[in-house]
Amino acid sequence: MIDEFEFFLNKAWSDGLPVVTPTEARVAKMLDATRRDPEELIGNVPPAMEAATVRTVAIHALMAGCKPEYLPVVLGALGLMLREEFNMNGVQGTMHGVAPLMIVNGPYAQKIGIHGGNGCFGPSFRANATIGRAIRLMMLNLGGGIPGIASATIFATPMRYTACVTENVERTPWETLAVSKGYTEEDNVITCAMVESPRLCFDDVSQEPRRLLKGIADSMVAMGSWNMHAQSDMVVAMGPQHATICAQAGMQRADVHRALCERAGRKVRDLKDGGNWRRERALQFPIQVDPDDDEFFIPAIKNAKDLQLIVAGGWGPCTAVCHGWSGGSRAVHGTYRCE
Repeated sequence: MIDEFEFFLNKAWSDGLPVVTPTEARVAKMLDATRRDPEELIGNVPPAMEAATVRTVAIHALMAGCKPEYLPVVLGALGLMLREEFNMNGVQGTMHGVAPLMIVNGPYAQKIGIHGGNGCFGPSFRANATIGRAIRLMMLNLGGGIPGIASATIFATPMRYTACVTENVERTPWETLAVSKGYTEEDNVITCAMVESPRLCFDDVSQEPRRLLKGIADSMVAMGSWNMHAQSDMVVAMGPQHATICAQAGMQRADVHRALCERAGRKVRDLKDGGNWRRERALQFPIQVDPDDDEFFIPAIKNAKDLQLIVAGGWGPCTAVCHGWSGGSRAVHGTYRCE
């Protein structure tokens, strides 16, 4: 007798964890969650370029453990990630350890239970875990992004199991990331960025923005961070407590965003001492840089659009900073169909 779980685990069809067996009945139930034609092509997943149809996406969502109502988010996210500027092909083969992080905003995210509060980057939340996992299974199975085969990643990252969150809309003092991009509160929006696992900035001392943001800005830079050596995306997830300190001092979300862009960086002399500094790279920045001026300040965020500032996590003195990839990807965002 065949053990269905061992059967899948013995194939290169899973991420090393058990999957839900995609029986015809289960797949049919999953497809009931969308009005889209099962044979509709969402796109071809690089580098193997296998076709992702609505049906194959549903199969992988099922394998990942998704509820049927999660399928519209998975479909929407995959469509965004296959945009040319997101460069999934590049990240599939990179040596770096980054993953596509989904930030899902809007009423539908709240309806299906995507979590943005305590522990949102970790386990215990089915929607977060399985939606992100569905994307990863397709990157493995349809794209061939398997370590040692198409993927040259040195360490990878735990975010390559799953990377999906929403914002803590109940405790944020500001508008959401999606609204800041011009959408309405009623729009269902996904933003995707290629980033590393979160680095935590713990600060239970600062009670005013100047001091607080100096510490967060410092967490946004490092000699070994690609954000210092290329134009790269970054996600800063401010905890509600840190965001509230700024808001109570009269700062709007845009004020904090601008302050972080201005303060996060290093002088040329600091970068020359180690890390990934190359003079020729500095000359290719989208901003004018004098690589021979040791006092020249190089910002971590080369274009304000590259910083995705959200409010997430539980109440406490902590902010999470996700550094970006080597400049080969641009964050993408858009609405998705919820039927």
